[in-house]
Amino acid sequence: MSLLHQDSPEEIDDAARGEEFTKGSSHLIWTGVIAAVVVTIIIAIYVFIGQKPPAITGEIEQVWAHPMHTETSGFDASGATMPKESFDQVMVFARVKLHNQSKIPLFLLHVLTNAALTDGIHSSYAASATQYEELFMVHPELAWLHGAALSPQTTIDAGQTVEGTFVSSFHLTKQQWDARKDLNFTFTVRYQPLLVIAPKNAVTDIP
Repeated sequence: MSLLHQDSPEEIDDAARGEEFTKGSSHLIWTGVIAAVVVTIIIAIYVFIGQKPPAITGEIEQVWAHPMHTETSGFDASGATMPKESFDQVMVFARVKLHNQSKIPLFLLHVLTNAALTDGIHSSYAASATQYEELFMVHPELAWLHGAALSPQTTIDAGQTVEGTFVSSFHLTKQQWDARKDLNFTFTVRYQPLLVIAPKNAVTDIP
């Protein structure tokens, strides 16, 4: 092209209009990006404000495990003879603290002790407060473990913290128990999500 060639006025106007259009498109893109960011922030704030803390929290303060080999007496309740039976079991004692941080009473329905063994999850319901007391009458050698019982059917008032001990039983040998991979506890509270708590300390084995 000759250096003497100059763009016509029409060409100059077209170029100017193209540059103006490009600038306008860039402005629209940035406006859209900013709007999307603002909407995302507003949604995040809404979700954060809408989140409520869990109604109940808790911690497992201590866990004890006591393997036992049990043999029946060979007599039924009426005194008649019957074949003796023997079996292995592991008694699992747990001391727990539960806190109701809601504004209404909460009703504990039941407690499960869950042990992950080589063949899967084994679960055992916690004994009732009455069964808990009877256990220490049958096994006075465990009296040092006796404490305030946590009943699986406990009402926890708003703002209240309850603390107690419960016991579960597994029909396992000591070797099977020692081979466990994990241990946790599930608390079922009426109209609330399940509360699953793992012990914060190692399990104490009782010979």
